Amino acid sequence: MFVGFGPEDDVLHSRLFMQEEVEYNLIHLIAGNQESMRLKTEENDLIFAHAPGRNSWLWLSPELEEERRRSLVRELTEMLADRELPGVTGTPGTGRLFADAYSKLIGKSHHVRMMMEAYHCPQVQLPHGVSGKLQQAEPGDIPLIARYLAGFVQECFGTESAPEDHLDYAGTVMESGKLRLWIDKDQPVSMVNLAHQSARHARINEVYTPREFRKYGYASAAVAALCDELLSKGVTPMLYADAANPDSNKVYQSVGFKRTGSIVDLRFQ
Repeated sequence: MFVGFGPEDDVLHSRLFMQEEVEYNLIHLIAGNQESMRLKTEENDLIFAHAPGRNSWLWLSPELEEERRRSLVRELTEMLADRELPGVTGTPGTGRLFADAYSKLIGKSHHVRMMMEAYHCPQVQLPHGVSGKLQQAEPGDIPLIARYLAGFVQECFGTESAPEDHLDYAGTVMESGKLRLWIDKDQPVSMVNLAHQSARHARINEVYTPREFRKYGYASAAVAALCDELLSKGVTPMLYADAANPDSNKVYQSVGFKRTGSIVDLRFQ
């Protein structure tokens, strides 16, 4: 039987969920969205979270026996048969188990959009010899942030967009006070954003350096400086990195990020 849950529910602070909390950190964000669909079992061994228009996320307890895993997923997909889900995200075994069952039920196929590596940074290694400093973005930076966001989307998802398409979001993240720019010789050269913070972790996203400023260590320095700030507040930084991008994975590992597991982004066709 499935029941609803909220952002402070015991399931999000249970021993078993916390074993995979880095991989499933985005569930904390969805749990706080009142428009999202949030389901769990009474036994706290399954979490399903789906925000409108976004991929659903599915967590299954790592201690579940295979028969119960399949039974729960079958029951869940039958319950969701009348909903049109864009896709599902989870650890590879869990994500594919749901995708196979749901695809068969609704008569659609599915494909892997992206494989991601989940990282956390329990201790930061600040790089040496990188010129510049990390500063909070200001209103005058909004056009530049929009350009950086267009570049980030192009490189991460292969989607072309104009900087003007990102102006509203650029203004929102600037006003949040969470977006930082690495400034060298009075010029912004790299960007890093604190996307979301939960009780134990802070998720870093939208790390981007224009090509002309790469190979100087700016991205490493920006991420490390933000991690140092977060760790000083007792929060562990975490992020997702595209498994197909060895350069970004190398940058994160160089400043202290440790891989905790893999996440698959599956889409229904």
